[in-house]
Amino acid sequence: MELIEGIPADELADEDLLRELESLGRTRVQTLRHGSDDALHMHTERSRELEREYLRRFPQREIDPQRTREGARAEG
Repeated sequence: MELIEGIPADELADEDLLRELESLGRTRVQTLRHGSDDALHMHTERSRELEREYLRRFPQREIDPQRTREGARAEG
């Protein structure tokens, strides 16, 4: 695995992990539109790292029915 800036995901407290994920979500479009290729690659890799850790910690996460195909179709 290549070097990713920041504290390794598995060393973050739950609240810090969530804060990091939210921060990356807010900055994604700006990085995509205006960041260098290296910045975009780093952003993508960090996102993957944090998302994998979230799913490892919370495998039974609550799924919002509206965020599924069936739920979205039922609403429409």
